[in-house]
Amino acid sequence: MQADLNLLTVLDALLEEGSVMKAAERLHLSSPAVSRTLGRIRKVTGDDILVRTGHTMAPTPYALAIREEVHRLVRQANAVLSPSRELDLAELERTFTVQCHDALASSVVPLLVGRIAEQAPGVRLRVLAEHSADTDDLRHGRVDLELGGGRPELPEFRSETLGTDPLAVVMRSGHPSADELDLPAYAAHPHVLVSRRGRLTAPIDDLLAAEGLHRKVIATVATVHSALQIAAASDALVTTTAILCRPLIEAFGLIARPLPAESPEAPINCNWHQRYRLRPRPRLAP
Repeated sequence: MQADLNLLTVLDALLEEGSVMKAAERLHLSSPAVSRTLGRIRKVTGDDILVRTGHTMAPTPYALAIREEVHRLVRQANAVLSPSRELDLAELERTFTVQCHDALASSVVPLLVGRIAEQAPGVRLRVLAEHSADTDDLRHGRVDLELGGGRPELPEFRSETLGTDPLAVVMRSGHPSADELDLPAYAAHPHVLVSRRGRLTAPIDDLLAAEGLHRKVIATVATVHSALQIAAASDALVTTTAILCRPLIEAFGLIARPLPAESPEAPINCNWHQRYRLRPRPRLAP
């Protein structure tokens, strides 16, 4: 026999109210509907549940024995089907997996780990490097959040732009263009590109082409860290974000100069799968 769990809801109301009419009012049903359901409950349990005593109805010994258990089951079912939207960070215990490039890991993750330790001590953070190609990690739950410049195209993913970061040109201290960097000088020096896919061109190349200029790309690497290592040991320039890359720039003793051209700031996007759409998204206090 497959139990109809709706019977529990009506049974709970009947045992609490002790009246078909009052149970119907509580459940926003008609009295005949509740009366029919009581008949089904009697058939399933083999007990009268409620019996008439003058103008009122009294529970049977069996009904009295199961009343607390029925109420507990209904309360648990409601809790399962109506999860709380309030999240207590102090009580949260979970490991979150975040995927991002090394500049974000260097600038944001240390602050995030410190904030989590203060407000959500039961949370652990797993930080993974970017892959050279797109993966199904978000779809299959191996990654909870992706942070970076890209945005997923498929409708099953959600994305929010957290902010933007202006582009800068990074070079070694004492570089020939350290004091003055215009667009022709920018194009004349060798360049190292940062691309997880190994691309040898970037949007800035279209801007240079419009001015009749062309730059020489001597290498493309997957991480900002590798690009800055090359810049620290040569006259190569690295075009990257100014704010997020600041910790790495300072760690290598490099200097940053504004990009000598009008260019959109780089977006910083947070991407996640839609299965988290209805869940609370905790925000750490500023």
